Amino acid sequence: MTTALGEKIKAIIQANGPISVTDYFSLCLADPEHGYYRTREPFGRSGDFVTAPEVSQIFGEMIGVFIVHAWQRHGTPAGVRLVEIGPGRGTMMADMLRVISRIAPPLLDAMTVHLVETSERLRDVQSQTLEAYGEKIAWHDGFDEVPPGFTLIAANELFDAIPIRQFVRMPTGFRERMIGIDADGELTFAAGVAGLDPALLPEPVQNLPLGTLFEISPARQAVMIAICERLRAFGGTALAIDYGHLVTGFGDTLQAVRMHEFDPPLAHPGEADLTSHVDFQQLAETALAAGVHLNGALHQGDFLAGLGILERAAALGHDREPQTQQVIQAAVDRLAGAGEGRMGELFKVMAVSHPAVDLMPFRPVD
Repeated sequence: MTTALGEKIKAIIQANGPISVTDYFSLCLADPEHGYYRTREPFGRSGDFVTAPEVSQIFGEMIGVFIVHAWQRHGTPAGVRLVEIGPGRGTMMADMLRVISRIAPPLLDAMTVHLVETSERLRDVQSQTLEAYGEKIAWHDGFDEVPPGFTLIAANELFDAIPIRQFVRMPTGFRERMIGIDADGELTFAAGVAGLDPALLPEPVQNLPLGTLFEISPARQAVMIAICERLRAFGGTALAIDYGHLVTGFGDTLQAVRMHEFDPPLAHPGEADLTSHVDFQQLAETALAAGVHLNGALHQGDFLAGLGILERAAALGHDREPQTQQVIQAAVDRLAGAGEGRMGELFKVMAVSHPAVDLMPFRPVD
């Protein structure tokens, strides 16, 4: 079983030699002919995975509450740019705007909404979802196209879709993990020649067994730096929500999801969604080095609970039939519940600001 993109990748490898995990990741998601995001409708029940905003409207509402709070803590400036990078179907933004219009009408009046989206197909879906806001919404191919002004940024499941580099511990130290072709003509992992600066590792090489994997993502760091430079230029806050870990570690987190099931990453290039876990410690260190204030990083469950998701769920369920209340409760449990395999624990939330402001529900950083 092979895919059209799989054949294309094999041809590239046969012509030029093995490719890096970064290049493979990029081709799988963004190849103009066969890339996953170019050809698929990845989101929702019919897609390959369900994102938090599609579990319940409460998720986007809580992000909206956070955005209003950030705007207030920054001193309620005018000329606000509300930016979402990678807005999916527009569901989260619709839920955010509904809350903003209800609890902070002056903010709604004072802002324009900017969606950074490269997919024409998703832009069409977003424009239908956000039809009620008409002229307030603008689309951009790149983050650098957002007009100047005080900026509030939300990015849900953005960083996990940005490619990583992987390095594997060999007898000679860490070597970049590559993708080549095995004796049967199938894609396979191999070690290349590029090394890794040992200073990037959280512990010395000699303590690690052979075959240990380490991941870095210069591309994620570059996006983080662009966000921080924007905040330093115009002021504001950025919120990133993603599947990942709070402390840098070792291990292989490259994963493919196809039809709601995990799939071997090399099995169906272009037909599965490829992601890897986000290293929030690396992102936080990148942000601090870029000169912004780190509000903190939390488990998604703690973040949502701190913003009042339980109270909001109770209000939504008030005077509703038991079945509706159960649906709401199940959604809250899925979004904010702790424990193995729950979104509340698997997903992390990080905020950065400039100038420094204290934001709920993050604890002040000394």
